[in-house]
Amino acid sequence: MASHPIQVLLCGLSLAALAACATAKPLPAAAGFGPDPTLPAPNGSGLPTVKIAPAASWPPGVTPTPAAGLAVKPFATGLTHPRWLYQLPDGDVLVAETNGPGEPVKGIKAWVMAKVMAKAGAGVPSPQRITLLRDADGDGVAETKTVFLSGLHSPFGMVLVGGTLYIADTDALVKVPYQDGQTAITATPVKVVDLPGGPIDHHWTKNVIASPDGSRLYVTVGSNSNVGENGLPAEEGRAAIWEVDPATGAHRIFASGLRNPNGMFWQPESGALWTAVNERDEIGDDLVPDYMTSVKDGGFYGWPFSYYGQHVDVRVKAQRPDLVAAALVPDYALGAHTASLGLAYNAGPALGPHYAGGAFVGQHGSWNRSVRSGYQVIFVPFAGGRPNGPPQPVLTDFLDDKGHARGRPVGVIIDRSGALLVADDVGNAVWRVSAAR
Repeated sequence: MASHPIQVLLCGLSLAALAACATAKPLPAAAGFGPDPTLPAPNGSGLPTVKIAPAASWPPGVTPTPAAGLAVKPFATGLTHPRWLYQLPDGDVLVAETNGPGEPVKGIKAWVMAKVMAKAGAGVPSPQRITLLRDADGDGVAETKTVFLSGLHSPFGMVLVGGTLYIADTDALVKVPYQDGQTAITATPVKVVDLPGGPIDHHWTKNVIASPDGSRLYVTVGSNSNVGENGLPAEEGRAAIWEVDPATGAHRIFASGLRNPNGMFWQPESGALWTAVNERDEIGDDLVPDYMTSVKDGGFYGWPFSYYGQHVDVRVKAQRPDLVAAALVPDYALGAHTASLGLAYNAGPALGPHYAGGAFVGQHGSWNRSVRSGYQVIFVPFAGGRPNGPPQPVLTDFLDDKGHARGRPVGVIIDRSGALLVADDVGNAVWRVSAAR
């Protein structure tokens, strides 16, 4: 049987990139984790490594594998590309069923990457909605699933402040009124502030979290490129966390140089804002590790000019040594190309004392590493408001024995009972992890 042209091209691209770095064997995955990750010399082959885990979905009755002492079951199934989760005060769970709005495909590399992402399960048209899941009887399974709000534009993050629900669409922060117990909202969303969107909109996901007193909102805005190749004017307001006044829409850059921040939480002991960040590609299997870090007001974290502090990225045409000198070193590496998106802090005892005090991280999984990484949910213990120990697998086996992705974890939250909920966009499910009985 003749090979499809895209298969030939992808194979050639992958083999070429792998051949270019054949002399540099990937480091063990553990080398890219922790407060002091191993950072080898960059390998700028000019071509990305392409190692796709084709989307396969879960066979009937099969679930991810929980760590010892934990149990997992489906909280909801039959969803369409569920990416992000938010729990309302009454225990109802909102899930953003969403995907990117699409972007212009210019050039052979962009065309190939679009095909790669489609094969990996990321080519699904965006449902453009938020769905409400209700577990009225408390058995850990949502028996009610209703369309809560539709007609959005690639929605992602959600946060409730008083009687107002804020939603981070890909190009605007919007709001709608909310009353406890509502299963659907028919009000037209009102724009609070425009966010950087198209026409390229390379990193489309925008997340939002409220300050503890609700007076300010913090919105993540990813970069418009891998490492500035679309020109720095296309990065205006991007690779940053915005601080927004919800009453007026007035905003400022709270922190910058964050290539693609997604998950956020307020660490209860230190009071610091933390975020998970996806770092750059195409300079080797082990560069650059994704990370989570506390975020300092006014802090600059390197992108695109440097990574992990003062490690200069020579691919950037207009260098800024002044900014490189000011670049802050992230707190904790989460592995190279793991696509660490979801982030939730757990302070409660419901999952057992081992997990009382630390961060859960949803690692969506790599497509550009010769040895796959991610495709799991991990736990990082904290002490004194900071990470304190190696990462621990919590939910694994999202890949089958043929290397196909049965699922890919994204958003993670702690529900009202203290269990962990995990959005799985390839498996079209939300998993619930609880202490084993």
